[in-house]
Amino acid sequence: MNGTALDVQGLGKRYGHTPVFSGVDLTVASGEFVAIVGESGVGKSSLLNCLAALDDWSEGRILHQGVDLGTLDEAQRAHWRRQHLGFVFQAFHVLPHLDVAQNIGLPLLLLGQPDTARVEQMLQAVGLDGLGARLPAELSGGQLQRVAIARALVHRPGLLLADEPTGNLDPATAKQVMDVLQQQASDSGAALVLVTHSRAAAARAQRVLHLTATGLHSA
Repeated sequence: MNGTALDVQGLGKRYGHTPVFSGVDLTVASGEFVAIVGESGVGKSSLLNCLAALDDWSEGRILHQGVDLGTLDEAQRAHWRRQHLGFVFQAFHVLPHLDVAQNIGLPLLLLGQPDTARVEQMLQAVGLDGLGARLPAELSGGQLQRVAIARALVHRPGLLLADEPTGNLDPATAKQVMDVLQQQASDSGAALVLVTHSRAAAARAQRVLHLTATGLHSA
């Protein structure tokens, strides 16, 4: 592991006067796999959205390789996400009018760095070789999640966030998807933070942390 990919200090979020979580401290090294578990409604997805600078937080700091995300405006945050972040959503969020290869290649296109060879490499890596021309409607749930993983990693981000990536999948497919996610994150050296209800998925992590209203604790 080389250095700190993510450093979270005293993070808290409120909706109005209602606290969601507070006192969250988290350090994730490059190449490390951390799983976050917790009761429904405790704010796991909200925390992940804060770590992605998709949502604002009420207190504390989030630093990525020394950059304080709280000091960035919306345009700078968007640029940071494009360069440094991969995000895997539970609901896949693939674009239905683009084929599989176009969906995977979208982050490279947004960076102005289209790379057909890299897209083909990721298709092979996630077991979708030969399916690049298919539309999302022609794929299974497990295949769609693999498209989402390939898209999240195609631009070689240093930080990978995954929000319940197996939540909509049957156990056998969930295992296959986690195999791909873990292998690809490891191969790229990305720091991986996984939010999950799945004990099987969390058990794969190097560290498992439990989110409560008062912060993160060793599970």
